[in-house]
Amino acid sequence: MLSLFLVALASATLLPGGSEAWLARLWCLEQPALALWAVATAGNTLGSLVNVALGRYARHFQGRRWFPASPASLARAERWYLRFGEWSLLASWVPVVGDPLTVLAGLFRLPWWRAILLIGVAKAARYALVLWLAEAWLAPLCQ
Repeated sequence: MLSLFLVALASATLLPGGSEAWLARLWCLEQPALALWAVATAGNTLGSLVNVALGRYARHFQGRRWFPASPASLARAERWYLRFGEWSLLASWVPVVGDPLTVLAGLFRLPWWRAILLIGVAKAARYALVLWLAEAWLAPLCQ
């Protein structure tokens, strides 16, 4: 279970990862589904909160020459974030798109409790779907 937590945490940060495959593998090894769901959700949510913290911290370096985002791209990101707002974090589970959304939430100072709630709901739904798909498609292959 610790391995699942670590893989889920790492895959939610800006590092690449494949927590869904690891979750399905452990499910095939007959680990309890509820425990797997809780551990994967907790790890992945915590990883996304690392991104939120990075976004909050990055504000201190805005304006430096080496800062990775230009003022124009930050303005564009702010317009996008103001348009879709904190509810965009419900898409934080989406590959490629989800990680930058969590960084933006930090950059634009979304209160921690809202970030935890929205990200947690998104990640919980994602892993529930993964386990449901494992039950539907992988059950015959796991025997």
